[in-house]
Amino acid sequence: MEKILGLKCRETGRKYEKKPIHVCEMSFAPLEVDYNYEEIKKTISRKSIENGPLSMWRYADLLPLDGEPVTGLNTGFTPLIRAKNLEEALGAKEIYIKD
Repeated sequence: MEKILGLKCRETGRKYEKKPIHVCEMSFAPLEVDYNYEEIKKTISRKSIENGPLSMWRYADLLPLDGEPVTGLNTGFTPLIRAKNLEEALGAKEIYIKD
Protein backbone atom coordinates (compact mmCIF):
# COMPACT_ATOMS: atom_id res chain seq x y z
CA MET A 1 0.00 0.00 0.00
CA GLU A 2 1.06 3.57 -0.61
CA LYS A 3 2.32 5.81 2.20
CA ILE A 4 0.98 8.86 0.38
CA LEU A 5 -2.60 8.71 -0.84
CA GLY A 6 -2.49 11.99 -2.74
CA LEU A 7 -3.17 15.63 -1.92
CA LYS A 8 -6.05 17.11 0.06
CA CYS A 9 -7.48 20.62 0.28
CA ARG A 10 -6.99 22.14 3.70
CA GLU A 11 -10.39 23.89 3.57
CA THR A 12 -12.76 21.73 1.53
CA GLY A 13 -11.24 18.28 2.07
CA ARG A 14 -11.36 17.69 -1.70
CA LYS A 15 -8.82 15.06 -2.76
CA TYR A 16 -6.38 15.23 -5.65
CA GLU A 17 -3.92 12.86 -7.30
CA LYS A 18 -0.28 13.04 -6.30
CA LYS A 19 0.95 15.52 -8.93
CA PRO A 20 2.66 18.93 -8.97
CA ILE A 21 -0.27 21.16 -8.02
CA HIS A 22 -0.48 23.24 -4.87
CA VAL A 23 -3.93 24.86 -4.65
CA CYS A 24 -7.49 23.57 -4.64
CA GLU A 25 -9.41 24.22 -7.86
CA MET A 26 -12.56 25.04 -5.88
CA SER A 27 -11.31 27.21 -3.00
CA PHE A 28 -7.75 28.15 -4.04
CA ALA A 29 -6.69 26.97 -0.56
CA PRO A 30 -3.34 25.19 -0.16
CA LEU A 31 -3.15 21.45 -0.69
CA GLU A 32 -1.52 19.20 1.88
CA VAL A 33 -0.17 15.70 1.54
CA ASP A 34 -2.80 13.08 2.42
CA TYR A 35 -0.81 10.46 4.33
CA ASN A 36 -1.76 6.85 4.98
CA TYR A 37 -0.64 6.90 8.62
CA GLU A 38 -1.33 3.20 9.21
CA GLU A 39 1.07 2.29 6.40
CA ILE A 40 3.67 4.82 7.59
CA LYS A 41 3.64 3.31 11.10
CA LYS A 42 4.66 -0.05 9.61
CA THR A 43 7.82 1.19 7.90
CA ILE A 44 8.93 4.59 9.18
CA SER A 45 10.05 5.33 12.73
CA ARG A 46 11.77 8.15 14.55
CA LYS A 47 14.89 5.96 14.59
CA SER A 48 14.81 5.35 10.82
CA ILE A 49 14.55 9.11 10.23
CA GLU A 50 17.36 9.89 12.71
CA ASN A 51 19.58 7.29 10.99
CA GLY A 52 18.97 8.84 7.57
CA PRO A 53 21.41 11.12 5.77
CA LEU A 54 22.22 14.53 7.25
CA SER A 55 20.17 16.31 4.65
CA MET A 56 16.53 16.98 3.91
CA TRP A 57 16.41 13.56 2.21
CA ARG A 58 16.20 11.82 5.58
CA TYR A 59 12.49 12.67 5.21
CA ALA A 60 12.20 11.35 1.62
CA ASP A 61 9.76 8.60 2.65
CA LEU A 62 7.38 11.31 3.85
CA LEU A 63 7.62 13.50 0.74
CA PRO A 64 5.21 13.16 -2.19
CA LEU A 65 7.93 12.11 -4.64
CA ASP A 66 8.07 9.43 -7.29
CA GLY A 67 11.55 8.05 -7.83
CA GLU A 68 14.84 9.36 -6.57
CA PRO A 69 15.12 13.05 -5.64
CA VAL A 70 17.39 15.15 -7.84
CA THR A 71 19.41 17.86 -6.07
CA GLY A 72 22.90 19.23 -5.88
CA LEU A 73 25.51 18.44 -3.27
CA ASN A 74 24.96 19.23 0.42
CA THR A 75 21.25 19.93 0.21
CA GLY A 76 19.87 20.74 3.63
CA PHE A 77 21.31 20.79 7.15
CA THR A 78 23.60 23.71 6.30
CA PRO A 79 24.38 26.09 9.16
CA LEU A 80 23.18 29.62 9.79
CA ILE A 81 26.22 31.86 10.21
CA ARG A 82 26.05 35.14 12.06
CA ALA A 83 27.32 38.06 9.94
CA LYS A 84 28.61 40.48 12.59
CA ASN A 85 30.47 42.74 10.13
CA LEU A 86 27.33 43.04 8.01
CA GLU A 87 25.27 43.80 11.14
CA GLU A 88 27.67 46.61 11.97
CA ALA A 89 27.75 48.00 8.43
CA LEU A 90 23.95 48.03 8.15
CA GLY A 91 23.22 48.97 11.76
CA ALA A 92 21.16 45.82 12.23
CA LYS A 93 20.71 43.98 15.51
CA GLU A 94 21.27 40.48 14.07
CA ILE A 95 21.88 39.13 10.56
CA TYR A 96 22.36 35.48 9.73
CA ILE A 97 23.42 34.01 6.40
CA LYS A 98 22.43 30.53 5.30
CA ASP A 99 25.41 28.59 3.97
